[in-house]
This record gives sequence, structure tokens and C-alpha cells, in this order.
Amino acid sequence: MSTATNDMRGAGGREGSEGRNRKGPAGPVLYGAKGWIALGVAALIAFVVFPVLNLAVPPESAFHVSAYWVTLIGKIMCYAMVAIAMDLIWGYAGILSLGHGLFFALGGYAFGMYLMRQIGRDGQYQSDMPDFMVFLDWKEFPLAWWNSDAFWWCALLVVLVPGVLAFVFGFFAFRSRVKGVYFSIITQALTFAAMLLFFRNATGFGGNNGFTDFKRVLGYPITVPETRMALFSLTAAVLIGTLLLARYIVKSKLGRILTAIRDAEQRVMFCGYNPVHYKLFVWTLSAVICGVAGALYVPQVGIINPGEMSPANSIEIAIWVAVGGRGSLVGAIVGAFLVNGGKSFLTQQFPEYWFYFLGLIFILTTLFLPQGVVGLAKRWRRA
Repeated sequence: MSTATNDMRGAGGREGSEGRNRKGPAGPVLYGAKGWIALGVAALIAFVVFPVLNLAVPPESAFHVSAYWVTLIGKIMCYAMVAIAMDLIWGYAGILSLGHGLFFALGGYAFGMYLMRQIGRDGQYQSDMPDFMVFLDWKEFPLAWWNSDAFWWCALLVVLVPGVLAFVFGFFAFRSRVKGVYFSIITQALTFAAMLLFFRNATGFGGNNGFTDFKRVLGYPITVPETRMALFSLTAAVLIGTLLLARYIVKSKLGRILTAIRDAEQRVMFCGYNPVHYKLFVWTLSAVICGVAGALYVPQVGIINPGEMSPANSIEIAIWVAVGGRGSLVGAIVGAFLVNGGKSFLTQQFPEYWFYFLGLIFILTTLFLPQGVVGLAKRWRRA
């Protein structure tokens, strides 16, 4: 058994066996001193600096952080969570999904139902039902909307809907040993089929327009600065928690098995491990993380529609991870911020050329930065 363990440790090697095998008193060491300091600085900015500059500094001051930046950074932090989820399955388990936009959107829709019910009679038609249902002459809520006015139920759906779908899909796909480009194509087809389904008015999810015009969350007005900052801080906390959870996984024995599956799945099987169990676990966890990110995204951005399920969005998620550096976790966050920050600028300055820029970024990354921005930084540090 010791030979098998050594083989698996040797197979994983993207971050180096020395860092992976260090353990503290209660488990693997997640970060060194510099890593914890960097994480602490990020937390200080998110929980202290941003709230003060947004809420306490007058709008006319040069140091004031506007609502635009709070919404933009909050949105990108949600994307960073999705990027971490993608890095877990692609960077460490070797599973390239082109369907993670579906799980993100399902989490958004699940929480969006609660936000729509919170509108109450403040809608255009002053009805207890959402405006789009009144317009379509619906007389009662469909079954999917059962108990959707309860926060706890919709929060549960945020986890269960993408999690159960991913588990069922992954169970059959991994048991059938679907992998590589075939798995990617199937996930893309699943996303596209779901998008077409949600575009239909008959599904009861707003059709092409989706959900929008939210008024309140947990009884608090959703557009006031204090609520928006609370959502921003909550997103930052969940992002940090997601990073630490993913870091714990990849530094543990589970992480070593995942990297071994990525590099030599047949050898893992010969060592007595069933790759299906490990792939299914990390795949389902990744989908749940995307669902949570989608639920945090919707109240900050103010809309969720079937466009979020577009296959192009799922491809973009892979690009974030590739640009930042897959197999590093922090690279996924860096890539999400770089690509989406660039997208925010370029879509304002050159809206018709954004997809050309995106394609160029991916090509240049593949040719000249195979380990992404984080990999380049590591090479510079060694030089």
C-alpha cells in the first residue's frame, strides 16, 4: 500500500509534493505566512476599506467608492467563486466542463424566485404574483414555485437543484467512463438544452426576460447602499471560505487522489481506488459552489435570465481559469478578475470587438502562458 501512495503522490505534481505533504497539528497546512498575510489584506479591504469608502466617505470626495464599483467587484467575486469551482474539477481532476454556467444560473433562479416573491404588491400589476405571470394570465403559481416565499427553502434549493442535477448527470457519465472532449461536449449540450427550456414562457421562469425589478431581500430594500454593501461583504466572506475549502481539499489526501486521477487514472484504479467516487464528489461540490455564486450574483446585479446559461458563458469560465493558471486556485481568482475587469472596460469602449479580444486572450495564453499569469509570476520569482 505504501508503494501505491508514493505512486499517487508522484502523479499529482502541479504544485509540488513538498507543499502538498506538509501537515499541521489538525491537518494539511493551507498557506504559509505570506499566504495568510495576503488573505488577511484582502479581507481587510473587503470588510473594512470598501465599506468605509462607500458608506462613510461623501460622494463628492475623490476617495469615495461608488455603487458602480461595489456592484462590479461584487459581481466579479461571484465569478471568482465559479472559477475556483472550475479549477477544482479541471485543474486538479482533469475534468473540463463546458456547462458550469448552467449550475450558476440554476442557483440564481432558485434565489431569484424568493426575490420575486418579496416584491409583493409593489409590481406594475399590484398582484401577489410576479408581473410576468399576471401578463401571461396565470391563475396560480406552478409547482416549482411552491414555498418560494420562504427564504430557507429557496436557500436550500440553491444548493439542492444544481447539486442533485450534477450528481445524477455525473453518476451516469463517470460510470460510463465518459471523459475528455466527449464529456465537455455533453455538458455543453446539457447547458444549451436547459437554456432553450428556460426561454419558454410555459416553464414559469419569466421566459426571455427572466427575473428582474427586485425590491427587497429579507425585508430590507435591495437598492439602498447599506444592503448592497452587506451583500458585497457576504460575497467576499463566501469567496474566502470557498478558497479555503478548496485549498483544504487539494492539500489533503483527497486532493492527491484527484491529481493522480488527472495524470494517470488507470494507475489509480490499479492502486485500488475507484475514480468514479472521487470525480463524482468533486463534480457535485463544484456545481454547488456555482449555485451559491449564482444566488449571490442575482441580488447584486438585479437580473437573471436564460442568457446566463449560454454555452459561451461556460466557455468564458474555462478561459478565466486558463488565463489565471489552472491547478493553483488563486490563479482562478486572478483570471476571473483580469478577464472580467477587461470585459467591463472593453465592452464600454469597443463593444463589438469584445469576443475578438477574448479569443485573442485565450490564444495568447495557450501559446505563451500555458501555466497562466500565476505560473508566469512563479517563474519570475525563481529567476
